[in-house]
Amino acid sequence: MTLSPKTIDQLSSGAVLVIGDVMIDHYVSGQVSRVSDEAPVPIIRVEDERWTPGGAANVAANIAALGGRAALAGVAGEDPAAETLFRLLGNLRDGIEPHLVAETDRPTTIKTRYMGGQHQIVRVDRERQAAIGAASEDALIATVSRLASQYKAVAISDYAKGVLTDRVLKATIAAAKAARCATLVDPKRTDWSAYKGAALITPNRKELMAATGLPCATDEDCARAAAAAIRTTGAAILLTRSEKGMSLYREDAEPAHLPAKAREVFDVSGAGDTVAAAVALALAAGLAIEEAMAIANLAAGIVVGKRGTATASQGELKAELGGSRFGAGPDASGALPLEEVAALRKRWAREGLSVGFTNGCFDLLHPGHISLLRQAGAACDRLIVALNTDASVRRLKGPSRPVQSEAARAAVMAAVKGVDAVVMFAEETPLELIRAIEPDVLVKGADYAEGEIVGADIVKARGGRVVRAQLVDGQSTTRMIEKSGKS
Repeated sequence: MTLSPKTIDQLSSGAVLVIGDVMIDHYVSGQVSRVSDEAPVPIIRVEDERWTPGGAANVAANIAALGGRAALAGVAGEDPAAETLFRLLGNLRDGIEPHLVAETDRPTTIKTRYMGGQHQIVRVDRERQAAIGAASEDALIATVSRLASQYKAVAISDYAKGVLTDRVLKATIAAAKAARCATLVDPKRTDWSAYKGAALITPNRKELMAATGLPCATDEDCARAAAAAIRTTGAAILLTRSEKGMSLYREDAEPAHLPAKAREVFDVSGAGDTVAAAVALALAAGLAIEEAMAIANLAAGIVVGKRGTATASQGELKAELGGSRFGAGPDASGALPLEEVAALRKRWAREGLSVGFTNGCFDLLHPGHISLLRQAGAACDRLIVALNTDASVRRLKGPSRPVQSEAARAAVMAAVKGVDAVVMFAEETPLELIRAIEPDVLVKGADYAEGEIVGADIVKARGGRVVRAQLVDGQSTTRMIEKSGKS
């Protein structure tokens, strides 16, 4: 299935009713420098904390990021975590309409992951997995019955936290059927008979094996397990198969397979939510199931390359189709105008992504530069790099610099892995850029004291942070030029 930008644009016409287990994904990140004297456990020096919508809320967030509209039905506690969740959803207010039932004796689910560098050290879950009360069931069923006719698809996000009781599931599927909605289930139960009546179920291999008791190692295994699931539920099965991509199984039709797009997998957290969101939104927008599958495959490939629970956007889908990312990436031409970068920054903020900023001449790219860029990329979700124009470099470095033109330097920087946007500045410092972009993280080499870093006060005043990247000894453009015999 070949996708086009026009197909991606159609997602904006879709609207999905999402129901299920809402939660918060909380990330505490830092560096591990030693093992505790009190117990054989690592000590994390905390540098950053991040909260994102999780579970069914992440499905809704992905729908909003993809340009669609979502109503979110679920249950939350009456606690500070619920207030945080509403704030996170409020950041996406243009795309999400929350309809959350409050249970006083039930905490809002939080999954906290402690990250040491790039590695997860431990996860701590705060939750109650018991079934919701009858009053909450009544309220959810009433919400779904009232809203279903306003949407073209219903996405059921089951995390087995107690919200999707038998009664709620039965009523939701019945209401969706009556409203002629496409009904999709992202499953967690092992007994899938409760999902009977849904149009599509989106398990991974582990979930399909648990539900059917059959192996899913080979293509033939997966086909047999999917056939068993179809007999139980009557639903088509869209199976995510990690490195093997996706497979669609339908009754009386040949399986359809899509290979995974080759990329470095950074984090699979929430990838299933992205698949469910993309498929549901595509179906709601009137696209064929094969097109929905292709969009979901593309979106899942994007989010596994990000830190933590994340979303994919229409812009990212189109960039993947064109082989570039926001003006950066292996096929990019170079720098973007400031207006476009500022617009990207605002969109990333709406998606709950942290934005980092670093700057420099980056004349002849060397291992020291690459180390700084890697550290900058690890400190944020999206990295903007500002380059001095040729005139600015000459004022700073002398008439013989730069060695490479600003167009060449921008093209090289845009091709560096982890750089999401490149922008130029003509002044001696990037102060005005920092004011315009308002980054969450400002990164500069450790040879600068924090008080010497331009824009540090602006970033910190907004609640952001400054990262002083460790330097690679012996690496500098000036030294490279001197060694080559140039003046």
